[in-house]
Amino acid sequence: MAWLHTISPEAATGRLAKTYRAAIERAGRVFGIVRTMSLAPPVLDASMGLYQRIMFAPEGLERYQRELLATVTSRANDCHY
Repeated sequence: MAWLHTISPEAATGRLAKTYRAAIERAGRVFGIVRTMSLAPPVLDASMGLYQRIMFAPEGLERYQRELLATVTSRANDCHY
């Protein structure tokens, strides 16, 4: 298993701290998938922006359909996220 250095929510400062606070407000905690990008806050913010645009777009699929597709895709890829 790979090991990545990440920045904990308690140690986060600046832009990363702001992103972590938003993650906690949204999901109740900072999930590991978010922490994996903690050393590159601009990449993390871009990734979260893309995720939010996809999952919360007003047109196209319903939100539950998007979540279902994400779940099925994660399962097919043996990914618990």
